[in-house]
Amino acid sequence: MSEVHTALSIAGTDPSGGAGIQADLKTFQELEVYGMSVITAVVSQNTMGVKTVLDMPLELIESQIDAVFEDIPP
Repeated sequence: MSEVHTALSIAGTDPSGGAGIQADLKTFQELEVYGMSVITAVVSQNTMGVKTVLDMPLELIESQIDAVFEDIPP
């Protein structure tokens, strides 16, 4: 039986897919790694620039990390 490798990305979003959580998860997939994510900020942006940023409250970030580590350690 083969071991499943895991990785956790802690980052903001990028709706255009070139950075942040979206890019990390695509990279994990290409490397055949089970990817998980913790969202630190929701960003409105495109390839020309960032429009708006909404930071997640620290309690929510901590709760996401705790939930991941409780179930599937990266």
